[in-house]
Amino acid sequence: MPAVNRLPSGRRSGALGALALAGALLAVAPVAQAAPAAPSSGPSSGPAAAGSPTALPTPTGDGAKNICKRLPSTDGHLTNALNRLNGNATVAGSVARLEQRVANAKAAGHTEVETYLNGRLTARKALVGTLKSRQDDLKSVATWCATHGKGTGK
Repeated sequence: MPAVNRLPSGRRSGALGALALAGALLAVAPVAQAAPAAPSSGPSSGPAAAGSPTALPTPTGDGAKNICKRLPSTDGHLTNALNRLNGNATVAGSVARLEQRVANAKAAGHTEVETYLNGRLTARKALVGTLKSRQDDLKSVATWCATHGKGTGK
């Protein structure tokens, strides 16, 4: 072997050691992944406990204070979403724009694209109804907040 292709013996040993360590870790990793997680016996039982979700305490209230506090911003979000959905064909995200895209796909003979867009259109039309219902519910919540002195945010 030519001398230019050889590493000094110390670096060669280090490289071989690193390669052996990497191989050993790769050989053990599938076994560790396949092993079932043991039930935890305490709050800090190693890596299995780190990935499990933390249990939250049972709620003691309904969060009315925070709901009343966020009423103006929630109403604004609902209004903006409904304005966008009810916009004309030049408004991105509107039902009319998606209907136009469905018509364009049909005219071009792209049946698979038309089917896909029709599914999205059905979901978007249903979203309009859901948001209107939430907006109506929010009006009654605003009335409740006012009568119970919870305020309506900033």
